[in-house]
Amino acid sequence: MDALALHHDAVVVDAHNDLILVVDHFDARGRTDNFGEYWLPQLRAGGVDVQVLPICLHRPFQSEGGLRRTMLLIERIYRLADQHADDVAICLTADEVDAAVATGRIALIIALEGGHAIGQDAALIRTLFRVGVRVASLAHNGRTFLADGSGLDASSRSRLTPEGVEVFTEMESLGMVFDISHLGIAGVDDVLERATRPLLATHSACLALTDTHRNLGDPQIKRIAELGGVVHVAAAVPQFVDPKNPSAERVVDHVEHLIEVAGVDHVGIGPDFMDDYMQNVYGQWLFPPGIEPHEVPADVERPADLPKLTEVMVRRGFAEADIRKVLGGNALRVLHDVMGVPKR
Repeated sequence: MDALALHHDAVVVDAHNDLILVVDHFDARGRTDNFGEYWLPQLRAGGVDVQVLPICLHRPFQSEGGLRRTMLLIERIYRLADQHADDVAICLTADEVDAAVATGRIALIIALEGGHAIGQDAALIRTLFRVGVRVASLAHNGRTFLADGSGLDASSRSRLTPEGVEVFTEMESLGMVFDISHLGIAGVDDVLERATRPLLATHSACLALTDTHRNLGDPQIKRIAELGGVVHVAAAVPQFVDPKNPSAERVVDHVEHLIEVAGVDHVGIGPDFMDDYMQNVYGQWLFPPGIEPHEVPADVERPADLPKLTEVMVRRGFAEADIRKVLGGNALRVLHDVMGVPKR
């Protein structure tokens, strides 16, 4: 089996890449086509067919400026799609994803990494759905009016707030895919008790292999699988994979553990390519509470590195059908079940 040929023939879904933050960074410095100059070649080299684009708000925007910042970045994604209409398309349903991929374009899915834009006004989740958001989490590393992020696990283990419950319920009703990756442990358990539809962990890994608050325990992984959901391995973050050895081999160790715990139908890839953002914006990696600095860069550091994962899976004897599921087939199933599909 030719690993590179298989990788580029498969439908590859990257469930989490904050590239719009890098695009915005360079916009402010007069370089208005960072996507075309850098990210588009990277995505093509990595064989990415479907790209989830999260909107992440860092601390200066997380209170009064949250909604404004979110809307500006959503508008930037729409302008990016207009700039590169031959190469990408914003998709609101899984059928639109299929149509984009069939014509050789990269399907873009707008997501929220945290519910900061919603504030205390749960009705705004419907507004965000109207402007194209199709995947969302309720918190990032810290606290929102909806839930606690995993960075607070040492000091607070709150379940969803009443507003958070309202937003979660409305997301299921609308057909917005829930992303469980950044929730604190009590919030994860709360959602997994309430959930009636498949959901995603867009960029997590296995607590059994790497002990960090951002990874999921086996009981949580099993429950996500019971719901029909998918856990995507954050291959580009050394702290989640293995701080001392963040290699492609170790990423596939996480894939194999997920298969052992949940089955091959519930595993995907959500690398969380943060190196370009950290280096360009801050000149170094910055770490939230509870995350220790790493000394070794990730083996899968940029989209062009994604074929390394397929090479490892082929070398370990994965069946071709299973590799295709991990690379994107499982995520596509959830998108067809939930994205833009109202709850009956």
